[in-house]
Amino acid sequence: MIQRIQSVYLFLAFVVSGILSLVFPLWKNASGQDFFVGQNEMYVIGFGISAALSIISILGYKKRQTQFVYNRLNMILNFILLGLFVYQSLNLSGETAVSEKGIGMFLPIVSIILLVLANKAIKKDEDLVKSADRIR
Repeated sequence: MIQRIQSVYLFLAFVVSGILSLVFPLWKNASGQDFFVGQNEMYVIGFGISAALSIISILGYKKRQTQFVYNRLNMILNFILLGLFVYQSLNLSGETAVSEKGIGMFLPIVSIILLVLANKAIKKDEDLVKSADRIR
């Protein structure tokens, strides 16, 4: 299970969305205070579901197709989170609420990259199994 490279990628995606999202600030607001994920329940739910999907995908290592689907759902969720962050940072009101972006805003991008790498490895395993079945 853990010796496969996609499990390592999925574990890193879990670390990014489950742990690092709580450590790094998303942005600094106009008063100079750091804004963390824990201060908005919508972001907590989004990152929590993303971390849970990564763990579920790791544990479903015997079913490669469902693992692939879970990763796709996780990528869609991370794109939604990224869209929310971009919308928040480009708020068109007079005084913007986001004065300086933090590294936490870019965590969904890192997670998406790790999930794409995991899906490539899953696809490679699936192709290997199919080719071995043809030989028999």
